[in-house]
Amino acid sequence: MEDIGVGSKRVLLVGVGAFTQAMMRQLREDGATVSAYLTRDYAHYGPRVEGPCVSAAEEPNPCERIRRERPELIVPMSIEWALKPWTSEFLALSPPILCPTGEGLKLERERDFARELCTRLGVPFARAWCVPTRAEAEALVCREQRPFVIKNPLCSPTSPIHTIVCESMEDTLAWLPRLDDAEGIFLQEFLGRKEAGHIALVSGGEIFPLVTNQEYKRAFDGNLGIVAGAPLGGLVERDPDDRYGLVRELLAPLRPWFEAVNFHGPVQVTAMLHERRWHVLEYNVRLGVTSGPMIARMLANPFETFLRCARNERLAPRWHPGREFGCSLTLAGYGYPFIQISGPRVPVTMQGKLTCDVWWQEVAARADGLLEATGHRLCDVAAVASTIEAAIATAYQNIRRIHSVGSYFRNDVGKSLWPPGTE
Repeated sequence: MEDIGVGSKRVLLVGVGAFTQAMMRQLREDGATVSAYLTRDYAHYGPRVEGPCVSAAEEPNPCERIRRERPELIVPMSIEWALKPWTSEFLALSPPILCPTGEGLKLERERDFARELCTRLGVPFARAWCVPTRAEAEALVCREQRPFVIKNPLCSPTSPIHTIVCESMEDTLAWLPRLDDAEGIFLQEFLGRKEAGHIALVSGGEIFPLVTNQEYKRAFDGNLGIVAGAPLGGLVERDPDDRYGLVRELLAPLRPWFEAVNFHGPVQVTAMLHERRWHVLEYNVRLGVTSGPMIARMLANPFETFLRCARNERLAPRWHPGREFGCSLTLAGYGYPFIQISGPRVPVTMQGKLTCDVWWQEVAARADGLLEATGHRLCDVAAVASTIEAAIATAYQNIRRIHSVGSYFRNDVGKSLWPPGTE
């Protein structure tokens, strides 16, 4: 990573892969000087296309570089920065970070904290229990006689349990003996499939709604297969007026808590429509893997908006006309979502000119300049347009131009789950 010149709009991205590349490109196009600290040992190709990068293997602690380069804005792609050996030193620098810190981080990190907060503030939350062992989890399921979604109590990329959606009590009991309960087990009542979310920014004591979103989390068409480690597709609708009521019902009641803990940064609520009322499933405090790049593409002033949010100032988001909807599709590589299965480093080729954004994930450049697959998620294709139909059509036109042996993508994004509250 090269030193960045003084006087520029310096932004440091923290993460890897397609979503880091996307944010680097769009902030650079908005006039910023971008660089990245690559936190994992894969998916480096995309960010390195956009600007200077340094990996955690090269520099295990980024704090000295931050002191030297003094970025005006730091944008983390996940909350893993808060779990590093250098986290305390990093926070002592009072970094201009687009993410809540301290108590505010618990909203995503600790699932039972979010449940207790919602209970205290009268926000509907899918009934949930945090139990320490598999045996106690089995006893609870037998007592309740209902299916549960199984999660890890602490949210992290390295959590011993990744989300398992069980739609029957028998399925829940079948999964429990296989779990690693080192950090306990979070059991959340299964409320169906009518899921949606909203992403907003909290800053200057106010909540600024941005987009309502829907993620296609299951691996295959028809919403079949397991819940994948990251969504296979996503839709967003520009929604500063909170058309579907998710902000009004599930975020606005948190305003006193936001103020009490000095919360400023992104907040996403994911909810299920159950008995004609939204119920919180979880909160996140980042822009999101699929939605974040589309939000940045829709905003006419992404750097200013994100910088003001990091400074806890009043926001004035401006939107590009004709970019009201977005569609993101993932090209999954050989073996996905069963990541224990690996394949060879097969070529990734493109036919024709691409007409929307393509953000690269687990690929690398070969000596001849072509790309090859290095893992299970190859790229995300994202399109924005004035209608949802146009965004979906453009995304599909482009993903069909990218080929790799054994790869696939979902063909049904937009055919179910949308509009929000649809199964």
